[in-house]
Amino acid sequence: MKAKEIRQKYLDFFKSKGHTIIPSESLIPENDPTVLFTTAGMHPLVPYLMGEEHPGGNRVTNAQKCIRTSDIDEVGDTTHHTFFEMLGNWSFGDYFKKEAIEWSWEFLTSSEWLGLDKNRLACSVFEGDDNAPFDSEAFEIWKNLGMPEKRIARLGKKENWWGPAGETGPCGPDTEMFYWVGDPNKVPDSFNDDHDSWVEIWNDVFMQYNKTKDGNFEPLAQQNVDTGMGLERILAVINGVDDNYKTELFANIIKKIEELSNLKYGDDADDEYIKNGKRCWVNTRKQFRIIADHIKAAAFIMGDNKGVAPSNTDQGYIVRRLIRRAIRYGKQLGITKELWTKEIAQIVISDYKEAYPELEQNYVFILNEINKEEKKFSKTLEKGLKEFEKKGNINGKEAFDLYQTYGFPIEMTKELAEEKGIEIDEKEFKKELKKHQELSRTASAGKFKGGLADSGEETAKLHTATHLLNAALRKILGNHVYQKGSNITAKRLRFDFTHNEKLTVEEKQKVEELVNEVIQKDLPINFEEVTVDEAKEKGAIGVFDAKYGDKVKVYKIGSDKNLFSMEICGGPHVNSTGELGEFKIKKEQSSSAGVRRIKAVLK
Repeated sequence: MKAKEIRQKYLDFFKSKGHTIIPSESLIPENDPTVLFTTAGMHPLVPYLMGEEHPGGNRVTNAQKCIRTSDIDEVGDTTHHTFFEMLGNWSFGDYFKKEAIEWSWEFLTSSEWLGLDKNRLACSVFEGDDNAPFDSEAFEIWKNLGMPEKRIARLGKKENWWGPAGETGPCGPDTEMFYWVGDPNKVPDSFNDDHDSWVEIWNDVFMQYNKTKDGNFEPLAQQNVDTGMGLERILAVINGVDDNYKTELFANIIKKIEELSNLKYGDDADDEYIKNGKRCWVNTRKQFRIIADHIKAAAFIMGDNKGVAPSNTDQGYIVRRLIRRAIRYGKQLGITKELWTKEIAQIVISDYKEAYPELEQNYVFILNEINKEEKKFSKTLEKGLKEFEKKGNINGKEAFDLYQTYGFPIEMTKELAEEKGIEIDEKEFKKELKKHQELSRTASAGKFKGGLADSGEETAKLHTATHLLNAALRKILGNHVYQKGSNITAKRLRFDFTHNEKLTVEEKQKVEELVNEVIQKDLPINFEEVTVDEAKEKGAIGVFDAKYGDKVKVYKIGSDKNLFSMEICGGPHVNSTGELGEFKIKKEQSSSAGVRRIKAVLK
């Protein structure tokens, strides 16, 4: 079965169960300051899980593109990926455990859908603790479906509990599904989640509690269902392969790396040995996987409609790290061709352009940026490696010198040190790390505390202010201004927009004055749900090449006779502009080529 077929079957199945198919959201989160990227299908849906009405109704489904930077160091085995697709279905206060579990079982086992062998399936449920009871309801539903009791594991919060996303908010137990990928004639009677041959394929989360500030778990008024199934993993399971990189989602990429390196993607174990003090591999599967994963992830981030170029900060730092790490592993494979990374990026675009047309639309940007980054890094890589080879031990300051002089990401220096058996002065390293405010792995996974669930009122104010800022920039600078992304914390907003020149002092002052003028007028803010075509006819601003659902929300600031802004949006808003206070621009700077960035606050 092909990935395209599985993706479509999933959407068709849940459409038949009354779900609205919605598009994949951007990889760059709009209003969630807790993460750098969209890491799961639920992230863009937080407002609706919190009670806001979704234009698609209270049942939705989609295939969401995701980036997880916390797994970068794990990439190299058969199952971990930085970029992946998450198939998901959600209930916003509609159906709950019975329907969710029964539909999961039907989709997995029915011959009309995936047709997996029931005898090779197992599951787990929450065992209960002092805060919440054993999930007997989920347990009984699985039993009634025919799942043997020995195959229903009772596990703790670490394995079978989700949330909350911040310190407080919605959370609850989940049930996970596993498939036996070992010998079909040797399926164990009981389920052990530690056994490598039991592979997790699906997770149904039941949001039935709200964690309060004092640590209590209260029943939620609106109970939600949030599910997720990784496309790469289920594709491998269905096609009976023990390595996600052997599926068609990676086949063309792997073939290109074979061609570039003149090596084969081996079938042997990844045995390591030491030669002349250097760490070497009997075969090259690890390097193949890292290159394939990293270039794919970088292409998707750059090819997003809010595309991010390689840089030294935030999401751009991750793009830079991915590309440079791929180049270094390409060197280990003996790839000598210049500007080879773009050839792999071209394959990613070709393979995914039907499912994600934004990749083809941003084709030039992707190839230009990956070319520039490879040129920049290749010039200093050789010099940097020679400098590194001279050192015995390496202290924290020297690690940062390598970064500043040769462009080595800190993580790469640590990897190189481990491979050579060099010890890094961790104390000094951390001191330098903090001083220079570089992104560590922890920061990549979650940069800021809080988020929508923790600071709804301030977030709603600042999000509304981005609408005013966007409209003001277009009125002062021109209609070429187009939003490229935003990031909101409880204290400030950050807004990226298309514009080729630095704003003058006068332009900044005009923008600021116009926003404050609208705030002082206390204009009403309302929304209506319309079709995409109707939104276009009305003149609403939005990313119209995205695949919207049947209906979208259009937010208007001002009355029809005195309209200041009209945008397609799903984020939180205040009721009128007078609630915002005073708007102040704190900083205006370059974000990437042709994109400017404004940081602003409300007083």
